[in-house]
Amino acid sequence: MVQNNLTPIKELYLGYEEAQKSRVEATQLTSWDLTPRQICDLELLLNGGFSPLNGFLNEADYDNVVENMRLADGSLWPIPINLDVTAEFAENLDRGEDVALRDQEGVILATIKVTDIWAPDKANEAKKVFGADDLAHPSVNYLHNQAGSIYLGGPVTGIQKPTHYDFRERRNTPNELRSYFSKMGWHRIVAFQTRNPLHRAHQELTFRAAREAQANLLIHPVVGLTKPGDIDHFTRVRCYEAVLDQYPSSTTSLSLLNLAMRMAGPREAVWHGLIRANHGCTHFIVGRDHAGPGKNSSGNDFYGPYDAQDLFRLYEDEIGIKMVDFKHMVYVQERAQYEAIDEVADGSTVLNISGTELRRRLNEGLDIPDWFSFPHVVSELRKSRPPRARQGFTVFFTGFSGSGKSTIANSLMIKLMEMGGRPVTLLDGDIVRKNLSSELGFSKEHRDLNIRRIGYVASEITKNGGIAICAPIAPYSNTRNAVREDIEAFGAFVEVHIATSIEECERRDRKGLYKLARAGKIKEFTGISDPYDVPLDPDLRLETENVEVDNCAHQVLLKLESMGLIGA
Repeated sequence: MVQNNLTPIKELYLGYEEAQKSRVEATQLTSWDLTPRQICDLELLLNGGFSPLNGFLNEADYDNVVENMRLADGSLWPIPINLDVTAEFAENLDRGEDVALRDQEGVILATIKVTDIWAPDKANEAKKVFGADDLAHPSVNYLHNQAGSIYLGGPVTGIQKPTHYDFRERRNTPNELRSYFSKMGWHRIVAFQTRNPLHRAHQELTFRAAREAQANLLIHPVVGLTKPGDIDHFTRVRCYEAVLDQYPSSTTSLSLLNLAMRMAGPREAVWHGLIRANHGCTHFIVGRDHAGPGKNSSGNDFYGPYDAQDLFRLYEDEIGIKMVDFKHMVYVQERAQYEAIDEVADGSTVLNISGTELRRRLNEGLDIPDWFSFPHVVSELRKSRPPRARQGFTVFFTGFSGSGKSTIANSLMIKLMEMGGRPVTLLDGDIVRKNLSSELGFSKEHRDLNIRRIGYVASEITKNGGIAICAPIAPYSNTRNAVREDIEAFGAFVEVHIATSIEECERRDRKGLYKLARAGKIKEFTGISDPYDVPLDPDLRLETENVEVDNCAHQVLLKLESMGLIGA
């Protein structure tokens, strides 16, 4: 058990006067603009949430964590916490150098004294930490396709706390929670980890956990980065606040945790336990498939349903927090109550709504029964997740130059505008190049940047309920997948491959571009001197040879209708 769980924990922030001095000095240092994930990690390093870490892992600590779930000194720690940067940034750094760490607005939050600089074996990290080097895992995909190629390690010194403008009264540091528990006279506290809205099954589970542990309840949801496609934290927090009155007064508290989840299943459960111990909790709920990312590329679950409980149990004493384990909760119709699935009597009628089924009902505007959730929670969910036919979405065309993308996209735009109901924006490759990316060339780096810009604009349109039609060449699959991930945080992404052959594109070539490329007068031309990654599994593949434009656009409309994105 945690000893002195209510006493203050060490933070890494400077005092006021020292911080003012260091802030001025740090303006002269080389600086790194932190990613959203890195800001989450830094905040928990500085406020003690990641104790005993005093900074980003050095190489020896990293190696031990990956291989053995321990720091080099033997302390239990299951998840690598490293500052990943680009090779270009790292090549100008020296060991022993101080680097200023800035948020995305340029504010200096901290400095790091760089002790280690190395290129990690990411494939090995994926296998050891996440169980498989499989891009279907969101953190493995992040590791290979978004994270920098070089890791920096070293102690950090806090200058300023990250700024949060949302739900400030719900955001508490480990020491603030410890002080609150002490003030309230809470000595046994069971924490509930969640990244989803709370429904009736969760309420029953947490009731049972608090009773079993004879403890007060801390609802401690993650509001940092979670799994792509999860409900936004603004909606979730409103849902949490809506159910607080379902708990006995003065026995339950809600606090938000700015954690960037890794969805690492068993290892993540141990990590979550250590973090909650640092926040002053004495018990922790580990449920079915804790922090599981879903299916792997073979269609199987990444982790067994109770693997997390099994691993947590092995390290419980070291974690310093007691596990409260629960099986899957289901609604028993005859008893009109929730029960653990292994407690249900034979012959009982069991009702359950999966996360997939819940999303389907929200998307289609179908009924969500009161036995499953609270009416006010459903109301909040419907505000942020209206039926699909009222949501924003993106149609993303890809194909060779001259394949017919722009022509079909224009036809589709007109047809959607005729239907009305939502604003429609066409982001044609040539138009975007002229207005947003005129300074870019055609190197791979610049092509990627151009597509990411298109994706960003499309994601904003989608987020705000509009329809974005994108028609670039977009030759690289990794970039297309990154754009898909960005957009699917807000709505549907429909990839349409215009599968016109390179021979037909050359035959149609009104601008003479292919002739110039064949002659070597245009460098890095897709399909001639630069590769095109053919989409392996697009949402729709269109053959355009000897097919009218209207017919192609109509096929896209039929696809959108079948997905529920437009009305019949």
